[in-house]
Amino acid sequence: MSPSIDMCLKIVYEKIVDNFLLVVAVPLTIAAATIAMARLKPNESTDRIQSFSHPQILSILLFLAIAVIAYYMQRPRMVYLVDYACFRTTYNYRVPYAAFVEHVRQVSHFSERSVRFLTRLLERSGLGEETCLPTVGQYIKPYKYCTLEAAREEAQLVVFSAIDDLFAKTNISPLAIDILVVNCSGFSPTPGFPDMIMNKYKMRSDIRNVHLSGMGCSAGLASVDLAKNLLQAMPRGARALVVSTETLTPNYYFGNERAMLLPYCLFRMGGAAVLLSTSPSKARFRLKYVVRTHTAADDKSYQCIYQKEDDMGNKGVDLSTDLMAVAARTLKANITTIAPLVLPASEKLLFAMSFVSTKLLRMRTKLYVPNFLTAFEHICIHAGGRAVIDEIQRSLGLSDEHVESSRMTLHRFGNISSSCLWYELAYIEAKRHMQKGDRVWMIGFGSGFKCNSAVWECIVPQNSEDGPWARCIHRYPVHDP
Repeated sequence: MSPSIDMCLKIVYEKIVDNFLLVVAVPLTIAAATIAMARLKPNESTDRIQSFSHPQILSILLFLAIAVIAYYMQRPRMVYLVDYACFRTTYNYRVPYAAFVEHVRQVSHFSERSVRFLTRLLERSGLGEETCLPTVGQYIKPYKYCTLEAAREEAQLVVFSAIDDLFAKTNISPLAIDILVVNCSGFSPTPGFPDMIMNKYKMRSDIRNVHLSGMGCSAGLASVDLAKNLLQAMPRGARALVVSTETLTPNYYFGNERAMLLPYCLFRMGGAAVLLSTSPSKARFRLKYVVRTHTAADDKSYQCIYQKEDDMGNKGVDLSTDLMAVAARTLKANITTIAPLVLPASEKLLFAMSFVSTKLLRMRTKLYVPNFLTAFEHICIHAGGRAVIDEIQRSLGLSDEHVESSRMTLHRFGNISSSCLWYELAYIEAKRHMQKGDRVWMIGFGSGFKCNSAVWECIVPQNSEDGPWARCIHRYPVHDP
C-alpha cells in the first residue's frame, strides 16, 4: 500500500474516532427520536404535552435553570495569560566563549584540570557568544564581590526590567495587581522578593504575595499553578503577577569538584514577568492544564541535584550521574498523567489496543508510543542543557523543528532556569509560527526531582516584534554542530 493511501486512511481513522459522538451518537439519537415519534398516534404527542399544567412546566424549567447555574458556579474559573515579558540583557554583560575561557584561566582557585574541564564543557554545551553573566562573574577574584548587596542589585536589574516591560505592554497599573508570586531558588533575602517588588511599584497593602525558593528550574510552572489556584478563589477579573528568575551572584562555586562545576558553566542571567487573570479581556492565551509530578520520595531523585559543601568547604550544587535517568523517569510519570487530558481519542484507542496486545495477550509487539504532536502544535522544553533537550527529543520522537525554540534559547541566553520557557514562547512568536487556536506544551524540570507541565491555547498571536529576540531573531535558527 502506497504511503499516500496509508496517510489518507490514518486521517480518516482519526477524524472518525476523534469525532465519535458527532459521527455515531448524534445520528443514533435522531433515529431513536424519529422511531419514538412514529410509534405515537397522530394526536398523542400533542395531548401529552398539553397534559402538563403550567406550574409543572415552570417547575421543570426552574429546575433546569438551577442545574445550569449550579454547574457554571461550581466549575473552576478559566485562567488566562494576558501577556508576558522577558528580561533583555545588554551587551555590557555579554560573555563570549573566548572571554569565559580566559576568565577561568585567570581565576586563581581553579586548577588546570578544572580549566580544561570547563573549556571542554563549554564547547559542547550548546551556548552561543551572546549569553550574559552578572558583573560579579566577570571579576578575576569573584569571591571578593559576591556580597548581599551585589546579589540584590542583580535581582533588581532583572526583575524590575521584566516587570517594567510587562506593565508597558499591558497598560496595567501596579495598583491593579491582586496576587504576586515570585520564584527564585538560590537567593532568599530579607525583606523578600515580593517585598522588594511591592516597595518599588508601591502596590496595595492587601495584595496576596508568595516567594517560592529552593524549587529549582521547574518553579516557573509551579508559580503559575499557585497563581491559578489563588485566582480561582478570588472575585472574577482578579489579576496575578508571576515573576520567575534566578540570581547567580550568591551561588558561585569556588571549588574544583567536576559535578559541581556544571552550573558554573551553564547558568546565565534571565528572568520573566507574566500577567494572569480570570478575565478573558485582552487575554492572549488560555491556560488549559497544569500537571505537576514530584518524585522526592525516591532517594536518587531527591539527591540528583543537591546543594552541599565539597571537601574544602566550598558551597555548590552537585549534579549526579543519575540525573538524566531520573529526569526520564519523572517525565514518563508526568506524561502518564497529562496524556489522558490532551490526547485525541484516536491516539488513546491505539495505545489501549497496543497495551492489551502487549501486556495482556503477551504478543511480541512494541508498545505504541502516542503521538503527542496530535495534541500540540508547539513544545517548549526546559533548556537545561543540550543533553536534556536531546533526551526529550528522542523520547517523544520530536523533529528538529519542534525543539528549535529550546535549542536556540539555550544558544542565545544559556540556561536561565525557570524563566527559559517564556523565552522559548517568545521565540516561537517572534518567528511568526504561532496561530490562533495553537496549543503549547511547556515542560519544566527542577530539583527534588520535579517535572511540571502546562498547556496553553493561543487566543491572540503576538503582533509585535518587540521582545527578548527583537535584535537577533533574524539570525536564528543557527546551526549547532
